[in-house]
Amino acid sequence: MGKTVTVRIDDATYERIKAAADAERRTISNFIENATMSYVEQGEFVDDHEMAGILKDEALLRNIKNAMGDIKSRKYRIVD
Repeated sequence: MGKTVTVRIDDATYERIKAAADAERRTISNFIENATMSYVEQGEFVDDHEMAGILKDEALLRNIKNAMGDIKSRKYRIVD
């Protein structure tokens, strides 16, 4: 079941969001939901170009592998 979220924004921001939603023939609520999910998903994943760069970086891959080994053997500490 969907949840209702109240957001307080200034008039200028509302008008920009409303214009963008109207341009896409969406409700403001749907526009905000889609824009938010797009933002969240972009932060969670790397694109193909970025992943290719990661996979070519041997030093980075070695460090990740070592870090994963340290985590498995509990050789780490959490810093606040």
